[in-house]
Amino acid sequence: MSLGRPPQKSSGLAQTEAASARATEDRIELLQSGPSREPDGGFGAERFLDREISWLDFNARVLELAEDDTVPLLERVNYLSIFASNLDEFFMVRVAGLKRRIATGIAVPSPAGVSPADQLDALETAALALQLRHAQVFADTIRPGLEDNNIFVTGWDALDAEAQARLTTYFNEQVFPILTPLAVDPAHPFPYISGLSLNLAVVVKNPVSGKELFARVKVPDQLERLIAVDGPRAAAHASRVARYLPLEDLIAVHLEQLFPGMDVVEHHVFRVTRNEDVEVEEDDAENLLMALEKELLRRRFGPPVRLEIAQDINPNVRALLVRELGVSEEEVYELPAPLDLRGLASLARIDRPALRFEAHVAHTNRYLNESETSKSANVFAAMRRRDILLHHPYDSFSTSVQAFLEQAAADPHVQAIKQTLYRTSGDSPIVDALIDAAEAGKQVLALVEIKARFDEQANISWARKLEKAGVHVVYGIVGLKTHSKLSLVVRAEKDGLRRYCHIGTGNYHPRTARFYEDLGLLTCDPQVGEDVSRLFNQLSGYAPKSTFKRLLVAPRSLRSGLIDRIEQEIRHAEAGRQARVVVKVNSIVDEAIIDALYRASQAGVRVDVIVRGICALRPGIPGLSENIRVRSVLGRFLEHSRVFVFANGGDTVAFIGSADMMHRNLDRRVEALVRLGDQKQVDHIVALADRYMAETTASWHLTPSGAWIRHATDDEGQPLEDVQEWLLGQARRGRG
Repeated sequence: MSLGRPPQKSSGLAQTEAASARATEDRIELLQSGPSREPDGGFGAERFLDREISWLDFNARVLELAEDDTVPLLERVNYLSIFASNLDEFFMVRVAGLKRRIATGIAVPSPAGVSPADQLDALETAALALQLRHAQVFADTIRPGLEDNNIFVTGWDALDAEAQARLTTYFNEQVFPILTPLAVDPAHPFPYISGLSLNLAVVVKNPVSGKELFARVKVPDQLERLIAVDGPRAAAHASRVARYLPLEDLIAVHLEQLFPGMDVVEHHVFRVTRNEDVEVEEDDAENLLMALEKELLRRRFGPPVRLEIAQDINPNVRALLVRELGVSEEEVYELPAPLDLRGLASLARIDRPALRFEAHVAHTNRYLNESETSKSANVFAAMRRRDILLHHPYDSFSTSVQAFLEQAAADPHVQAIKQTLYRTSGDSPIVDALIDAAEAGKQVLALVEIKARFDEQANISWARKLEKAGVHVVYGIVGLKTHSKLSLVVRAEKDGLRRYCHIGTGNYHPRTARFYEDLGLLTCDPQVGEDVSRLFNQLSGYAPKSTFKRLLVAPRSLRSGLIDRIEQEIRHAEAGRQARVVVKVNSIVDEAIIDALYRASQAGVRVDVIVRGICALRPGIPGLSENIRVRSVLGRFLEHSRVFVFANGGDTVAFIGSADMMHRNLDRRVEALVRLGDQKQVDHIVALADRYMAETTASWHLTPSGAWIRHATDDEGQPLEDVQEWLLGQARRGRG
C-alpha cells in the first residue's frame, strides 16, 4: 500500500480524481481503521480518530451541500466559496503547523502506528482529492446550472465586440493603473508572492534577440474577481443574460500593454498559500501589542505550504515556480481553471430570490417584545422579570444583545460596563456603545483579544480606538487567549447596585449573528453576576484563585468540572437512576473528555454528541462506545453553539458557553460555561437536542470506522426534517 500522491499529469480530470480517490481509500484504511484491542484489553491510541482527517471530512460535508440539487442554486454557489475559504485556512494553519512541528522535531500527535510524515502525506493526498472534486462540481454541475438561469461565467473570446470594447475601457481606467509587472532576470530577482494572491506567470520574448523572459503579474485583490460584463443589475432579472468575466482573463488579453515592445508568448495562473499562523512569545514580550504587530508582519513572509497551478501549465514554467518558491512536488496542486473559487462569493450575492433560501428576518425574542407599543423594549426591565435565553439568528441580535449594551451606554443609572471582544465587525455598534458609555463618564472595561486568528489587525485597531475614547483596554492573561463571551453591566437602583449579564456562545459580531447559530443568556441573577464580576477581575487584575458557583471556567475548572459531571452520570446509571450526556460543540478532540464519555458509555449512560466540525471520538464500538451516537448538522446557518446537558438522576442540568472540547480551549484559553437556572430553559435545551439527534432529522451520522454518512431522506425517499427550517418556522410563529 502506498500513500504517495497520485500521478500529477493524468490525461484528464476524471483520471486524476480517480487516482486521488484510490489514494484516499488507502489513507482511510491506514488512519481510520477500526480499533483493535491491545493485550491489556484496552483500545490504545486507535480509540481516537485523526483530527486533521476529521477536519477534511467536515469540509467534505460542506461540499456535499454544494452537490445537493435540492439546495437553491446560489446557495450551492456559496457553499463552493465557503469550501474554498475553509481549505485555505486548513493549509495556512493545520498543514503549516504540522510541517513546522515536523521540521523542528516537536512531537506530533498522530494516529497509532502512523508516522508524522505519512500523516502529512495522507492529508495532502486527501486535500488534493477534495480540491479536484470541488473543481468538478463547479464545472459539471454549478456552471451549467447557472447558465440554465442566464448567468454565465465566460471567457473573452465568447464576448461580442461591444462587450469587449467596454471591458477594454474598464481595463484601461480601473485595472491597468494598479498593475505592476515584475520581470525576472539578472537585475530583477524572483519577486515575493503574497499568500492567497492570484497571479499570472507570463513568458515574453524579445523580438530582436529572440530571448524569452519570465514575469509575474499579480491579480489585484481589491477589485471584484468576477466582472459583471452586463452591469451589476443584469443578473437580478431572470430573463436577461448576465455574463461574468474573471479578472485574470481580462488582464491576460491585455498583457501586451504591460510589456510594450515584447511578444507575449504564454501566460499561466498560479496561487501560493503560506504559513499564516501567528505565534507570540508572550512571556518574553515587553509589550504584547508591539510583539503581535511584529509577528503579523512576519506572517506575510511565512514559508509556502501549497502551490496551486492550472493543469495546462507549461512544464518549464512549472519547474521555475517550484524552484523559485522553494516548494516540494508534494506541495504542488494541479487543478482545473479557474483557480481560487472563493471568488464565487460575488455570484452568491446575486439578487435572485428564486435561487436562494427564503429570506429570514430575525424576530425580537418574545420576552423582549411584551410591550404593545412601538417603543423598543426596556431590556433591563425584561431581565428583572426573568432570565432570557436567546437563540440566534432566530432571535434578533440587534434587539437583544446589541440593545442591552446600547441601552446600558445611554442609561444614566448605569455605573460600569465590562465587555469581552474576540471578534467584531468593521462598523460595530457594540464598540460604538462602549465608546459612548466612556464618553458619558461611565467606567468601561474592554478586554480585547488581539490574538484572535486572522482578526489580529482589526482588533488592534479597535483597541486603539477604544483607548482614545477613554475605555480601559486590557488584553487578558499572559499565555492565554480570552475566548469567553461576556458582558457585565452594573446599574444603580433603589435597593442598591444590580449586575446584569450576558453570557453567550458566539462573538459580539452583529453581521455574523445573522447566520451563526448561537445561544446567549441575559440574566440579573446575583450569583451569576458575582461569578462574572470575579472572572472580569481575574482577567483585568490579579485574582488567580477565584472560585465560581454557576460558571465553569477554563483553564482551571472547565475540563475537570465537565468530567466530574460525566462521572456523576456514571454513578447515576450504576444506581439505576436517569443518566444521559448531551454535548453540542464545534469540535471534540480532547482525550480526557472523550475517555470520560467512553467510560460513561461502558457504564450504560446514553451519550449524544452533536458536532459541526472535528470529531476524534469513535462512536458505536462494542466494549468502548456502543452507547454513543454522533451527529453533524450543516445548513444555511453555521451551527456554533456549545451546549452540555446532564440528566443528573432526573434533575437535569444544562450549561451553555464558549468552549469547544479541544486542548487549546481547555488549556490555553479563558472560556466560560454558565449553568442555566430556569428549568423551562433546561427543558427547552433538552428538547432541542432531541430534535437534532432524532432519526427524522436530516444530518450526518458518524460510523465506528470514522466515515460520515448523510441521512437526508427516509426509506420512502421523502426529505427528512431540516432542523434549522423548523426553528425558523417556530420563530415566525413566536414560539422560539
